[in-house]
Amino acid sequence: MSQEMYEAVVTSTSDSSPNTDAVPRANAAGKTPIQMLHEYGAKHGKIPVYVLERAEGEAHQPSFVFSVTVGDVCCKGEGPSKKAAKHVAAEDALRILQVDAAAVSLPVKPESNGVAAESNGHPNSVGTLQELSLQRGWRLPEYTALMETGPPHRREFTITCTMESLSETASAGSKKAAKKAAAEKMVAKLQSLSGSAEITWTPKPRVQFENLKNSSAEKISFLRRNPLSIPNTDYIQLMAELSKEQNFDVAYLDIDELTANGQYQCLVELSTSPVTVCHGTGISRSNAHNTAAHSALQYVKIMAAAK
Repeated sequence: MSQEMYEAVVTSTSDSSPNTDAVPRANAAGKTPIQMLHEYGAKHGKIPVYVLERAEGEAHQPSFVFSVTVGDVCCKGEGPSKKAAKHVAAEDALRILQVDAAAVSLPVKPESNGVAAESNGHPNSVGTLQELSLQRGWRLPEYTALMETGPPHRREFTITCTMESLSETASAGSKKAAKKAAAEKMVAKLQSLSGSAEITWTPKPRVQFENLKNSSAEKISFLRRNPLSIPNTDYIQLMAELSKEQNFDVAYLDIDELTANGQYQCLVELSTSPVTVCHGTGISRSNAHNTAAHSALQYVKIMAAAK
């Protein structure tokens, strides 16, 4: 898959080459680069914002590129998983900012249900989601630019905020405002799912492939026995039935840019462990979804093959 299909949202100010190593270890203080950068941002009022720039490669060997913005500093990181790419980006930002563990230590404060506040007293939804993720061990929020429309003097940016199995999309006159609006909608959704202003919602546990291997349920057994090459098959429905049976989430993300031959494209993400991300193209958005679901089913079929 060509890199042009994923347009960079933020230009990196880092000169370092991409690092595809595994997730860096925590430092001597027991903090990962992401945690250190978050503490630095919280201390200086500059909460880091991570944006998915590219996702490419085969299902068994994916490659992700994330950018992180902290104030005026923007860096990119590449890795075989989203977490690894974020760690690399955070490491580069810490190096530019010349931050060490001692410089970012924050005073211990009572847990406030993950709700951060801006200086004007209004909730900072971007910070809220960051704190919730760190406190509860969730995947950090991801902000993906879907489209940019309008004349130069009246641009409108559309950005999706993804958190665990949830996603919210918002548009505004600047990237920063669109991210903030998407984060605000995500906080509102979490509060709605919790039934109150206090966020008590928890994501479904991620399904281990080892559990899929050991499962003898109807849908996973059907997937093992039958080929995935029958014309006109509704793979979206098959995936929906399998995910319901095995209790994992499925999320489709449309990519605004068409392929070189004019086809629609999308990504599908399964809340398995490790996370499964597959790409699909088609003559329509629904056809691209069906192709992505087909690729994901093929991957699950291989990974869930009986011992």
